Amino acid sequence: MSNTGKAIPATRATLVALTGLLAACTVGPDYALPQLPVPARWNGQDSTITPAVPVAAPALSRWWLALDDATLNRLVDVARGQNLDLAAAKAKIREARATYRQAGGALSPTLDGTGSANRNRTNGSVGTNFQAGFDASWELDLFGGKQRRVEAAAYSLDAAEEDLRDTMLTLIGDIASNYVSARGFRARIALARRTADSQRETEALTRSMFRAGASSGADMANAAGQASSTEANIPTLEVSYAQAVHRLSVLTGQPPAALTGWIENNAPIPVPEKPIPAGVPADILLTRPDVRSAERQLAQYTALIGEAEAARYPSISLTGSISTSGSSIGDLAKGSSIGWLIGPSVSVPIFNGGQLAAAVDIAVAQRDQFEAAFRSAVLTALEDVENAIVTLAQERIRYRSLTEAANAYRDAAQLARTLYQAGSSSFLDVLDAERSLYSAEDSLLQSQVTIATGYVTLNKVLGGGWNGVNGDITPASTTVPLD
Repeated sequence: MSNTGKAIPATRATLVALTGLLAACTVGPDYALPQLPVPARWNGQDSTITPAVPVAAPALSRWWLALDDATLNRLVDVARGQNLDLAAAKAKIREARATYRQAGGALSPTLDGTGSANRNRTNGSVGTNFQAGFDASWELDLFGGKQRRVEAAAYSLDAAEEDLRDTMLTLIGDIASNYVSARGFRARIALARRTADSQRETEALTRSMFRAGASSGADMANAAGQASSTEANIPTLEVSYAQAVHRLSVLTGQPPAALTGWIENNAPIPVPEKPIPAGVPADILLTRPDVRSAERQLAQYTALIGEAEAARYPSISLTGSISTSGSSIGDLAKGSSIGWLIGPSVSVPIFNGGQLAAAVDIAVAQRDQFEAAFRSAVLTALEDVENAIVTLAQERIRYRSLTEAANAYRDAAQLARTLYQAGSSSFLDVLDAERSLYSAEDSLLQSQVTIATGYVTLNKVLGGGWNGVNGDITPASTTVPLD
């Protein structure tokens, strides 16, 4: 025992010396954000904007409030608390946080306690032997392998939080898109019914004129056929409306029929009043959570290269144990029954069939895969924004033309009916004018939906919809009623 006691100062000196080397011996590459060439401005931006002119950053947080629709706002609030995809994303964050704590714990020493009690019989006498002890160990992170693991776990946690933001962004976009679609289908159903009623009036007019001998049976049949054709569109639109409502119900974490009848009112299609400042392409690296997640994953797998590299080097552990025994519990604390042992141990990889080198190659290849994925995510994000900008801009132009067409066809239909009643025009002119008017008004409503959906899409692809604060990540335990 005395010899072991004399070894303590040397062991402490070794520990101090080795600990001082930890920061300087971390192997593996340090992560650095790759340099990506991105354009200075969006192709769809005003040509007067140049790289030298400051461009307003997009105001993306809670963008749906600009649509000024209380029902949409309520749907988003409910979905944020009850959507199941969000619940899964929140669970992944809790898992990532626990993994990070677990990786950090590996840097600390471990201490285990043991105890036992045994009854024995010797030469006719029965006795009890008590034993207790502690075992401690600490593997020095001499080459930074464990530190790299902690670093990778931290990046993984960042990626999980970005995935939650991405899920939130997608959810809000889906809620808004389906809500706009539902409103659009309600408006188109109302239009079809109004048009069919008007066409039934035209049918009644032709029937009266037929009885008076001023119209033919063909005119009356054509009028009835056109009204029936318009009415035939209504069931198809009702199906599309029901599907949009069912999707909204599921997105809010409820059965498909939960919102049936809840949105059936005459509220208009949401109209985006203000243009969206798209910022500059470089903003995508900061605002798009899918891009940010891909970048964090690249950082994670860069750190794992260091962990694989460290496994190729020797590892040093400090171990110690204290044990005591006695015939009674009170004897366990007596010095004469206490034994201890402390000292370092070294493990050196000598031959492993190239497994450790292969593990490094695997880690490098995985890092390269995630770098390619990150670069691809950036390009896809740029493409999404360019497409959304041009789609929204061109649809606004189309809407203006459709408005002019609908106004012209409305005048034409009224004039054609007046001329027909006066006997100055054929009924085919009335049929053609009413058919053209219905088509133009229906296309106008669809264009309104496309503009609103394009507004939603542009906010979504710019990374809007969430302010970066994840808030409560605990599982939802109750269902929030919409009433």
